[in-house]
This record gives sequence, C-alpha cells and structure tokens, in this order.
Amino acid sequence: MNFQPGKFLKSSFAVAGATFASRLCGLLRVRLESAILGGGALASAWFLAFMIPNLFRRLLGEGALGTALVPLIAEIEEHDGIPEVRRKLATVLTALGTLLALIVVLFSLAALLSGQLIEWYGNAYWRSDRYTMMLKLLPLLMPYAFFICLTGVIGAVLNYAKIFFLPALTALLFNIFMLAGLSAAWFGNFSAEIILPFLAILTPVAGAIQLFLMLWMLAKCGRFPVFYKGFWYDREILKRLFKLATPGILGYGALQVSFVIDRALAVSLGDRAVPALTYVDRIIDLPIGIFAVSLGSVLMAGMAKAAAEADRESMLRQLEFSIRHVWFVCAPLAAGVIFFHADVLRVLCLGGKYTMEDLHAARMVAVFYGMGIPFFCSLKVLLPAFYARKQMKTPFYVSLVAIAVNIVMNLILMIPLKQGGLALATVISSLVNNSLLMMILRKQGLGINFKTFFSPLRSLAAAILAGAMVWYSLRKLGFGIAGCGSIGKDIILLISISAAFGCLYLLFSAICRAGELQEFMSVVRHRKNS
Repeated sequence: MNFQPGKFLKSSFAVAGATFASRLCGLLRVRLESAILGGGALASAWFLAFMIPNLFRRLLGEGALGTALVPLIAEIEEHDGIPEVRRKLATVLTALGTLLALIVVLFSLAALLSGQLIEWYGNAYWRSDRYTMMLKLLPLLMPYAFFICLTGVIGAVLNYAKIFFLPALTALLFNIFMLAGLSAAWFGNFSAEIILPFLAILTPVAGAIQLFLMLWMLAKCGRFPVFYKGFWYDREILKRLFKLATPGILGYGALQVSFVIDRALAVSLGDRAVPALTYVDRIIDLPIGIFAVSLGSVLMAGMAKAAAEADRESMLRQLEFSIRHVWFVCAPLAAGVIFFHADVLRVLCLGGKYTMEDLHAARMVAVFYGMGIPFFCSLKVLLPAFYARKQMKTPFYVSLVAIAVNIVMNLILMIPLKQGGLALATVISSLVNNSLLMMILRKQGLGINFKTFFSPLRSLAAAILAGAMVWYSLRKLGFGIAGCGSIGKDIILLISISAAFGCLYLLFSAICRAGELQEFMSVVRHRKNS
C-alpha cells in the first residue's frame, strides 16, 4: 500500500469541511444556549441531562465499538468480500440495537424513580432546580442514545468504505435542529418550564433522521445489512467484536466515569462551574472536531488497510504525517484561545442570561483547555496506530493511568483554581496519555522520528510569537476584557484579531519553510488545476 500525502489530506479536508459547517452551527448554538439558558442552574440541568446519552455515544457509538469494528470489517472484506460484510453487519446492528433499547428503558425508569424519591425524601440540596429538572429531562433525551450510537457505528463502516464527507455532514443536521429549536424558544419567549422539555424532545427526533440518512448511505455504497435466515445466531462476529471492543469499552467507560466525576466535582463548586466547563468545551471542540477527528477518521481507515496488508512502513509514514499536520493546525488554535479567550467568550456567550460574572467564571477554564488543544488532538491520531492493529488493551491500560492522574489532580487543583483546576487536571492527564502511548509505539517499532518533533516545536514557536505580537498590539491600542461595548463591534474586533494572528502565523511558518504549509498549498494547486 503506497501512502499518498496529497490523497490523505484531500480526504481529511473533505471531512474537515463537513465538520467545519457542523461546528460553525455548534458555535451559533453555544451563542443561543448561553443567551437563553445562561450560566447557572438552568444550563447546569440541561448539560447534566444531555451528558448521559452522550456518554453512551462515546462508549457504544463512535467510540470503542465503532473503532473496534473498523479493523474487523477490513479483515472480513479483505478475505470474504462485501457480501459477507453485509451479513455480519446485520448481526452486529441487531444486537447493538437490542442492547441500546434496553439501556434507554432502564435509564428512563431510573430517572423517573429517582425524581420521585427526591420529591418524597430529598433535602433542599437534592431538590434544587439543577437536579429535579435534569431527572425530568432524562427520559425524553435517552432515545437519542439509541439513534446516535447506531449512527456512530454505521459511520465507522462508511469511513472504511472511503465515504467521509457525507457521514460527517449528518452531524450538521443535528445542530440545525437544535438551532431551530433554540431560535423558536428565543423568539417565542418560552418560559424555563417549556424550553428544556422542548429541546429534549427535539434531540431524539434529530437523531432518528441522522440514523435514517446513514442507513441510506450504507445502502448507496452497497453495504446495507442483509438479514438472512439465522443471522441472529451468528455468534462468531459478536464474539470477535466483543473480544476486540471490550478493552476499548472498559477504557472509554473508565474515561466516562472520570468525566462524570469531573462534573460531579464541578457541581459542588456552584451553579456556574458546569456551564463554564461545558461552554468552553464546546468552543474547544471546534478545532478537535474540524481537523483532529477528521484526520483520525481517515487515518483509522488507512491504517486498518495497511495493517491488513502488514505494511508497517506505510503505517509509520501516515502516523508521522498526521502528527506534523495536527500540530501545524492546533498550535495556533491553542495560542489563539490562550491569548484571546476573553474576546472569544465575549462574542460567543456574553448577552441575554449570560452575564459578565459567568464569563469571568469561564476564563481560567478557557486558558487551561486552550493549552490542552494540541494534546487532545494528537490523541486522535495516536490511538488509530493501536486500534488498526487490533491492540485494544494497550490504550486501555494507558487510559487507566491517565484517568488516575486526572482524578488526583482534580482533587488537588480544584481547591485553589476551582473549575479552572478541573480543566488543568484534564490537560495534565492528556499529556500523560500522549507521552505513554508514544513511548509504547517506539518500543513496538513505530517510534516517531525525533526530526519529526521539530515541526510541532516550530509550529508552537510561530504561534506563540504571532499571538504575543497581536495581544501586545491590542493592549497598546487600549482593548481589554470589556471589549468594544457592543456585539457588532466585538465581532469585528474578533475577526480582525483572527485575521492578523492567522496572517502572522502563516508568515512565520513560510519564513521557517514549514513543510506542512507547502504540502497544503500543493493540494490547493492540484485542485485548481484539476
């Protein structure tokens, strides 16, 4: 298998383009959510309730199960052909759908029962709005877990079939639905009692439409499941998938437990902590989703094929290429958030029910999460190097170490830094995770060449220099945390900052003769010529 950088980047850009549209709508969603829900108890209830179906999405959808399915599909298609893939998919999707339906029912009943118990026996703390509203919303939201998990697994199959753009585009549909719902709540001046149930009902409706579109794409590429006689008893594929996915499920499960602990600790810090972490997390998710996840999806498909062909050299070249480009894109994004987080939060959140006090509560979170962007993103391209070779246990053990570090650092740092300490603990654990995975890859003969690390350092230096110059210029011109005083002027200011910072970064990269910039331009020129 010959690795072609230009083709690799094109596929990544296709996914990134679709993801960018979705994430752009996501930023508009953050703007509306912050204005309508604010940064207090109402937002806490919504984010805590939405967290539960999202945990299953990461666990049984695009997370461990979808990841484990890709190398298995690659092996089956390589040896037995597409007809066998279609038969195996029927078994997998039926079993997964049954499990998800059971989970939806159990969690919905548990929420209803917990709400009733709190009403009968709960004290003032448990009867607070954030808990009572959360438990009322959960039965309405849980069907979304069923739809989005099946969507994630099908998306993994489509990615292996080299269909990247359209599956990534379906995420845009969800954000469009949520934007429509939030806009209706804004212009209809809905009360708090109506807004959250309305959004909770809209969420699984959007998920159902996403799943229908993914099934349609599966049929278009000739991989729609074939429900042959006796497919339910085909336990071989389930055993193989369970064996591959179990370490990943345990790892993702432990990670989600860590995430729940984060949010539980945040709740103990007050009503503003959970919204501060969630709004910033949504903003930080923009670079991770646009490029790192896009690159990781393409990388997983490419590495799975290379692993099936036992082409270790191609795997190493793909890995080094991905690391260089992740840092080339993510280093300036990290620097941008660190230097200009106040401007970003002011434009994306401030207004309506979101006050300046809510913004101040999120500032330290933004700084620390910004520092972690390159580490969060590089994980997305390191993990496929293990998953493509069906090595699910190693990342699991490493994740346990990182989770332990995260929990310990949470307890230490939340005391002096509050929610900022929770964000910093997440960054430290991600750094530990990256470091351990790279050390293990080196021992396995997939060690990244030390010369490759020069590119991330160069990108980081260029980003810091560009950010510092723009930040210093703004302070000299008299712009501070208060901004320009109006949303229109603040948007213009943020666009100007982004343009100046981006131009300086590209200029410094060109002066340093960054190979990533040249590779990107070669793809652009090729597209123009074609």
